[in-house]
Amino acid sequence: MIDIKIENLTKRFGAVAALDNINLTINGGELFFLLGPSGCGKTTLLRTLAGFYVPDSGRILFGDRNVVNLPPHKRHAGMVFQSYALWPHMTVAQNVAFGLEQKKLSKMKIHAIVADMLAKVQLEQFADRKPNELSGGQQQRVALARALVVKPRCLFLDEPLSNLDAQLRNDMRCEIRTICKEHKLTTIYVTHDQKEALSIADRIAVFSRGKIKQVGSATELYRRPQTKFVAKFIGDTNIVEGVIMQVGAGEAIARTKIGNFRGIICPNSDSIRPGKKVYLSIRPECLSLSSVPTSENCVGGNVGNAVYFGEVAHYDFKKNGVNMRISELNPANFERLRHAREVYVHAASSDVVILSE
Repeated sequence: MIDIKIENLTKRFGAVAALDNINLTINGGELFFLLGPSGCGKTTLLRTLAGFYVPDSGRILFGDRNVVNLPPHKRHAGMVFQSYALWPHMTVAQNVAFGLEQKKLSKMKIHAIVADMLAKVQLEQFADRKPNELSGGQQQRVALARALVVKPRCLFLDEPLSNLDAQLRNDMRCEIRTICKEHKLTTIYVTHDQKEALSIADRIAVFSRGKIKQVGSATELYRRPQTKFVAKFIGDTNIVEGVIMQVGAGEAIARTKIGNFRGIICPNSDSIRPGKKVYLSIRPECLSLSSVPTSENCVGGNVGNAVYFGEVAHYDFKKNGVNMRISELNPANFERLRHAREVYVHAASSDVVILSE
């Protein structure tokens, strides 16, 4: 295991800052995700860490050593690409053995190490097959085995599941986490898939336009987003504009077009004060619907579209030109609520996150 520390890292392609003064620490043995939309800088950061790009400024520390000027093969890092990059003319065993052969190990030792690694990724029976004779998931495991067999200090994964179908992606997520934890690897994983990141990451950095918008656990990012971008990118949310009426003890009351809401002030929201324009982030599953008013954070309105899926129902709540999406589990009162003349929506104050502009 090794800590990776990134200090003031900048990488430009012409006038575009793909990485804009990035500062980040990944702890030893951590499964750390770089998450963001296409073109946000996450793959550029991964390739810079691996040594394929040279930064314009800043430092990359593997432990206590600055590796910025080290070539890729001297960083002792394994890399798994989106395309897997397997040699098509080599067998599975030969692909996995490739890195060991570069170390000039004996054939007997290479054979033993490769056999052990293929057993760990459950591919020993496919050792003599070519990559084109394997399924996508099997090819992905070959790529992982090839990266792990040289005993890297850290592992870099660049969209490794993007070429797989949905069910196989679900299966491989847990398998990757298990392998990384068993080998005690510091792992950095690039993806644009929020569910992929939320389901297996220790921590996540959310990227946008070459900058890190927020770093935290899946729960922190989902429950306590610090910006409107993070709130909208991580899962589904309702963003409602408001104006602060009252502030106190980490909470505030905001006036919106549909009514007043008390909520939690985001820790990084600067100068929240009465009269300031803000955004409220409320997850659809945190809103409840009833035919009678309840307590605080309750406003009346009408139901637009309503869809029943058995275990869950989705409603569109409308009032004064504002639409909010509601997801209700075990919707016992669906028929009554969808036809009600007026309905009331309620949210606990702990589920309302107040964000500054």
